[in-house]
Amino acid sequence: MRYAYTLTTALLLGGAAVSLATGYPAGAQVAQNDDTTMARVVPRGGAPASFADLTEQLQPAVVNISTRQRVQVNGGGQNPFAGTPFEGLFGGPGGQPTTREAQSLGSGFIMSADGYVVTNNHVVSAQGRNGTIEAITVTTTDGTEYDAELVGTDPQSDLAVLKINRAKPFPFVNFGDSRTARVGDWIIAIGNPFGLGGTVTSGIISAVYRATGSGNAYDRYLQTDAAINRGNSGGPMFDMGGNVIGINNAIFSPTGGSVGIGFAIPAETAEPIVRKLIAGEAIERGYLGIQIQPVSEDLAASLGIDHNRGEFIQSVVPGEAAAKAGLQAGDVVLRIAGKDITPEQTLSYIVANTEPGTRIPIELIRNGKRMTVNAVVGTRPSEDELSQSFANPDDEGENGYNNPRTDGDQSYIAEKLGLSVTPLTANIARQLGVGEDVEGLVIAAVDGTSDAATKGLRRGDIVLTANYRDVTTVEQLEGIVREAEDDGREAVLLRVQRRGQPAIYVPLRMR
Repeated sequence: MRYAYTLTTALLLGGAAVSLATGYPAGAQVAQNDDTTMARVVPRGGAPASFADLTEQLQPAVVNISTRQRVQVNGGGQNPFAGTPFEGLFGGPGGQPTTREAQSLGSGFIMSADGYVVTNNHVVSAQGRNGTIEAITVTTTDGTEYDAELVGTDPQSDLAVLKINRAKPFPFVNFGDSRTARVGDWIIAIGNPFGLGGTVTSGIISAVYRATGSGNAYDRYLQTDAAINRGNSGGPMFDMGGNVIGINNAIFSPTGGSVGIGFAIPAETAEPIVRKLIAGEAIERGYLGIQIQPVSEDLAASLGIDHNRGEFIQSVVPGEAAAKAGLQAGDVVLRIAGKDITPEQTLSYIVANTEPGTRIPIELIRNGKRMTVNAVVGTRPSEDELSQSFANPDDEGENGYNNPRTDGDQSYIAEKLGLSVTPLTANIARQLGVGEDVEGLVIAAVDGTSDAATKGLRRGDIVLTANYRDVTTVEQLEGIVREAEDDGREAVLLRVQRRGQPAIYVPLRMR
């Protein structure tokens, strides 16, 4: 905070003057919408009577983008003319794969007079793994169509850059500074929703640095209530100075249309990436090698910590930066590189924007104790490599064991957690396909009305620990649950393993 707190006579006199002018004692609390306060903040001369002049000035730099694609489809078993002379029209003999033409529509804006165009990666990406882009067309507001080449893409931030190869200078717009954006600021969006090119919508910034929970390293958006629809993707979000402060990217919608919740990639995120794509430079991001989740209310209750504070580590990739630094599954990271972890400033965002090779301190809670470790940030792998690191094959069908025996008095566990459990014997372990070194309690049944059922626990899951302590008997689990209840906690943290998947932590509310 850039304030000086030295108390001087001048400031005291100033406070007295304010008291006389407002009629309130200096420093007194008044209503947020008090007339005197509102007179300073309500829109007056700065509020737009019309967006027409602004739109007329900016619209020539906004373009529509369309692609022509070739998508491979499988014909097996779906050919109504199999065995007839017309079989080849539907994928050839035996329903062999064939291709079909597809199109996509989106928006973009020209960022330089020599024809560089910014849009979303998903606007110019092929549909499916076997699809290919055959042509990209950019259409300006006067209806002129230009062939464009793909200069570069960055799937992680969902950004792409195109180039129109024509000698003529193009109208263009500059990036602005999204860091100055405030909730309540006016914005306009120009784009190509549903193919209706040149559509202008207006609204305000509803939130800055909104995290949507997507888990993306760049899950940090400007939120707006301006109408954003399919086809607006890649188009610019302008402030009232005509600066591009965001790139429209996504919406929340139960209907597929705008319900007043749209998201734009902030200019402060987009511009450096766009510049690197144009320059042909590699885009490197920081990486620790952990799988994380926010500290939800249930998780906080099970750990006895504050809600919405820090992020919880579910698993650690062996050999990566986090593992080398000694981070463990079950740790709660509170601060990293001197920055608090909050819903608006996530761990993923901070790490991704840290240069690989940087040594950073990580403050965390482990088993109720605060500690600090130091990590050397690694380089984030590609998306395909990441999916392999955290592979979670789906376990379909029955859990593979028959009539497990339960021991001890389970009434308390059933009452509090909605679970029936049994010790993991060698025979059950073989049927579940887990190693002989695994110890814990196997879930034999789950009450459908319990929080355990809501969280997705099911028969055959193995409870490894409860509140970070090993559990191999029903009595041990019962003792931990009773202890948590005596301590006033509302939830218990279980570490659960499912066949074919890495163990995860699940907070269960007690009934």
